[in-house]
Amino acid sequence: MTAVVVAGAVAALGVSASFAWADPQAKAGHAGRGTLVSADHLRSMSVGDAKAALDKAGFATDSLEYDVELYRLEYRTVDPHGKHVTASGLLALPDNHSRKLTAVSYAHGTELAKSSAPSTGTDTWDIAPAVTYGSSGFAAVAPDYVGMGTGDGAHPWMDVPSETTASVDMLRAAREYTTHHGRQLRHDVMITGFSQGASAATGLADSLDNGGDDWFTVGALAPISGAYHWSQWLRDATSGGISPKEATVYLAYWLVSWDRTNDIYGDPSEVFAAPYDKTVPPLLDGEHDPQDVVAALPDTPDKLLTKHAKDMIAHPTGNLARALEVADGTCSDAASEAPTRLYFASGDAEVPGSNSRYCRSEFAKQGVDVGLNDLGDHAHLETNQIGTAKVVRWFESLS
Repeated sequence: MTAVVVAGAVAALGVSASFAWADPQAKAGHAGRGTLVSADHLRSMSVGDAKAALDKAGFATDSLEYDVELYRLEYRTVDPHGKHVTASGLLALPDNHSRKLTAVSYAHGTELAKSSAPSTGTDTWDIAPAVTYGSSGFAAVAPDYVGMGTGDGAHPWMDVPSETTASVDMLRAAREYTTHHGRQLRHDVMITGFSQGASAATGLADSLDNGGDDWFTVGALAPISGAYHWSQWLRDATSGGISPKEATVYLAYWLVSWDRTNDIYGDPSEVFAAPYDKTVPPLLDGEHDPQDVVAALPDTPDKLLTKHAKDMIAHPTGNLARALEVADGTCSDAASEAPTRLYFASGDAEVPGSNSRYCRSEFAKQGVDVGLNDLGDHAHLETNQIGTAKVVRWFESLS
């Protein structure tokens, strides 16, 4: 879920260099998935510039130590239907002269516009976690996801399988890029993510633990403020348990995205009340300004949804039931021997802490006791700022 509207913009990232690999058809295994297509150098940030930008955006700066180079990588992956597509992501590398780097895979929270993804965003918010990890000495690998950034098609929001493949393939592309430049990514990956990206992080951990890549393994897992119990979150959103405006935005985004991916209704009028059945689907194409999207939606789910939509959420069947089973299972198979901590905030009105407690209970069913860390009485977006500061220090202590 996440940063629907974010304040505190800084100067746009400028593209200072660009090149494409000579052999874009070179195989990286898995039918070309993870093959690097191109890399653009976006920006060089001194440690002083990074501290100033992150401080202005409300992110901690005490772990920052190195100048950092930011790159946009484009690479091969697959969409939810198995079609080969190009996706993009942000790679942040420290200028610390170390030939071997530990990768941190950071999965971002919800964005309504393609241009707000890590590799295309112009706000410090969009790049702050990647800059934090990169300037702290890690190789920060931040996938935009399928259909975000410069990627092909529409974004399949809250679709953990495609978030997972995009994350695995972004790691492969980052490894290819660093290898071509005389550096190497270690086997162990530190995995984290915020909001939407929290369940993407657990999906990535599950994939790597089950042989999803021949090189990378899970070094640690630390997701922040995830909606791991998605079917319950939907019920809460339609019954007043979530901040109403945020619930309305997320429900609209979810219905449009999941119908594209899972075919859960026949016509928008089945789920959206007039006039939103006509206005909402075209708005959620990733090309509209997020503030315009939010302004065009009603203030409560009751004004947005039909009775059929509410009944469908309360009693899912068919394609929806099957898709929800997948969404609710992000923690069911993610437990590993790697150190794991879950972060949430008791004051979060968008993604209640019950989601993290649910995730912890799913880990416990697999015989794994994970740390549950309450960040306190903070709003949802604040948990990205506070959580990033805690996670980077924990990752440093492990590596």
